[in-house]
Amino acid sequence: MARHREAAEERVEQVRDDAAGRFRLAGEFYETPARRGFARGELSFLRWEFERGVLSPVRGSPWWRAVNERLLRDKIEADLARGGHVSSRAVELWTDFVRTPTPVTWYRAHNASIVAGYLEHEELAHDETPLERFMINVTLVRALYAHALVAEPRLAAGRLGRAARHLGDPRYGTVGLFLSLRRVFPQHYPVAGGSLARLIAEEGRLPRLLDFGVIIPRLRQLYDFAAKSLDEPRITELITDGIPSYGQAPVEPSAWRVARPSLAMRLVRLATKPVAGSR
Repeated sequence: MARHREAAEERVEQVRDDAAGRFRLAGEFYETPARRGFARGELSFLRWEFERGVLSPVRGSPWWRAVNERLLRDKIEADLARGGHVSSRAVELWTDFVRTPTPVTWYRAHNASIVAGYLEHEELAHDETPLERFMINVTLVRALYAHALVAEPRLAAGRLGRAARHLGDPRYGTVGLFLSLRRVFPQHYPVAGGSLARLIAEEGRLPRLLDFGVIIPRLRQLYDFAAKSLDEPRITELITDGIPSYGQAPVEPSAWRVARPSLAMRLVRLATKPVAGSR
């Protein structure tokens, strides 16, 4: 166990100050035929991090860098251990994925590592700007929702769940609807000027319908689902009064609510209302 973890840490150390190297290292995990298709969602998000500059050793974000490193280490350790003893539950879930590559096992492993990184490095998030902390919370919410869409589609999309579950499949381009933030947030780090209200107002129509029409009305259920699925009860501590609260958020509770939903948003909420009995 220690040997595999140390080897994984050494490989991550080699690319710590090389953002492009991180990208290459992340991609190597998916080079086997059985895993190749699952690289799409993760590498697309990593490319966004790279282009935005959060992984830069000079001007980047200590928080984003640390969470990314946790994901890299866990995957590498799982690949090295090949079913042997591992150092954490997240790595164990990655070994499950290595043995049985499916959308559900991928999301459990990926989100377990991401959540572990969030919990381990929350103090670093305190040093981020209010706008950045909001973005960090939205990133987590989107990842939890995409997992639920694949694993618990009735929770994620109500009666439309069965038809919509393929949208979150990490092997398909549609996963970008949930994991891609290019059309939602500023593309440079750190965010200079602006306000949270302006950030939200500039969100595209489709992302806004997804966030406020589908995801936000079921936030508590999503966090409860993730806590159970990932065997990590502390996830439920990252939401307060129905509002994501990681990193000393909420910044502005109003950012997570719509005072006057449009007709389209009301229809989306009605069409995707959670089915009775779903988690």
